[in-house]
Amino acid sequence: MAGTHHKEAFDKISETRQNEILEIAIEEFSSKGYKNANINIIAKNAGISIGLMYKYFATKDDLFLECISRGINILQVTLEEIMKSRNKILKKAELVIRATCKLSRQYKNYIKLYNEITAEKDGERAVAFAREIESQTSRFYITAIAQALASGDVRQDLNPRLFAFFLDNLLLMLQFSFTCEYYKERLSIYTGVDVDELDDEEIVTQLLKFIESAFTFSKE
Repeated sequence: MAGTHHKEAFDKISETRQNEILEIAIEEFSSKGYKNANINIIAKNAGISIGLMYKYFATKDDLFLECISRGINILQVTLEEIMKSRNKILKKAELVIRATCKLSRQYKNYIKLYNEITAEKDGERAVAFAREIESQTSRFYITAIAQALASGDVRQDLNPRLFAFFLDNLLLMLQFSFTCEYYKERLSIYTGVDVDELDDEEIVTQLLKFIESAFTFSKE
């Protein structure tokens, strides 16, 4: 899917200029959605010709994926550092929740962009997006949970792959609850307050209790 991306041409320009172009594209995609985003407008706002834009990115898909990759990389760098630490699984979970709160507030357009993928109606493209984005994150979680299982830090009857999936779902919804109107409203209905009125420390504490009970509770 991303094979037509003219990576060499884009990589030749300065990192500052790359960031400027991608930030403009991210704003367009996150505010209008993938379908309605216009690559001509992105080029105009970035101060480059449409011909040069297509030299950098052969298709709108390629540009969109580059924006997604840039945003996801921010979280994945943090996630990789946490998951590779020697901390026990619950401490890792706490650090990931804290990072999710912080980065979701700091990079709202990236989260809105990520939400666009979940609404993707083109099945083939949605599958490609999922594989592009989730493969690394899923590996981090599955490995960390499997290691915790092997060391006896969690209940012994859990399935690392399913637990990794459930954990990521919780964090995904948390991300959306900071930025996307539907999910912000859901949070407000359940908590009685707007997300901006919630203390991140309270979010961390309560979600960690929820995760701890899942990882450690056993009928035996």
